[in-house]
Amino acid sequence: MLVGLMSDTHDRIPAIAELLKRMTERGVGMVLHAGDFCSPFSLKPFQDANVALAGVFGRNDGDHEGLKAFAEQGMGNELFESPHSLTIGEHKILLVHDIGDVTARSIKAHNVVVHGSEHQQSMKTRGDSLIINPGEACGWINGAPTAAVLDLDTKHVEFLKLSDPQWQF
Repeated sequence: MLVGLMSDTHDRIPAIAELLKRMTERGVGMVLHAGDFCSPFSLKPFQDANVALAGVFGRNDGDHEGLKAFAEQGMGNELFESPHSLTIGEHKILLVHDIGDVTARSIKAHNVVVHGSEHQQSMKTRGDSLIINPGEACGWINGAPTAAVLDLDTKHVEFLKLSDPQWQF
């Protein structure tokens, strides 16, 4: 099963929509978001793309109730406090904004850990746990919007980057 991974969208609607388009072209039907949506309207591209969303709040998500209310307008959209543990099929996943907020024991208890906050794409393993940061979907800090697609069955990660000139800063 393919899932999209996103974090740190920070209200950049066109980049969110383009990353979702590229994910759905690959067969993604669900996105795990590691926080920092910022405003409720940043959830609209998920609804427009008809993509299920499971996300956690980040440090820059000021209106938790507004975000939750907007998410509930779409089918299959849920937002949680960070960290949040969920199971997809046989895969136990930890979704957290800041990886520093969880213990090594918690990481070890999950097959996959998705985090954000650092605005840098990364992938590493700790024991049997795959730890992924999809980077910044906004591209505000590092100059290009990024995300990832994860095959839960093989643990293969494809990093996405919007590198065309219109996305650069």
